[in-house]
Amino acid sequence: ARAPRPTPRADHAGRSVPVRLRIPAIGVDTPVIRLGLAADGTVEVPPITADDRAGWYRYSPPPGSTGPSVILGHVTVGDHGDGVFRHLGRLRRGDRIEARLENGTAPRFTVRSVRTVAKADFPTEAVYGAVGRPELRLITCGGPRSGGEYRANVIVFAAPDPPHP
Repeated sequence: ARAPRPTPRADHAGRSVPVRLRIPAIGVDTPVIRLGLAADGTVEVPPITADDRAGWYRYSPPPGSTGPSVILGHVTVGDHGDGVFRHLGRLRRGDRIEARLENGTAPRFTVRSVRTVAKADFPTEAVYGAVGRPELRLITCGGPRSGGEYRANVIVFAAPDPPHP
């Protein structure tokens, strides 16, 4: 899963960061690792050996903080089988997502939309651009395969659940 070059914002390592991601509708309950930038300046993806883990892009805000928090995961991992986000494209508007942070809080989000876009048409601004509230983006590969690589990305856009009284 290659994601395009976003503009790195501040490194949020000093804040409470995500350590677990739950998506009940597709059976995901996974540890979250930290990701940065790859050598070519694109967003790093989890290592192939991390087929069961999602990765939080550390230059995005932590889930629950203002801005789009970005979490990536594999749909497949070559000969290793299915990746943690193998069913990401099955999510639908209204499905729930929970991100547990190091400090024990667990911001909750609701899926607003799921898009499959050609990698050549990746919506960089829609994924990484500034927003005035906490939002969540989940990204994996998808669409047809060519030469062993997927030609599209599946992107989930989620908004925060309203606070409970």
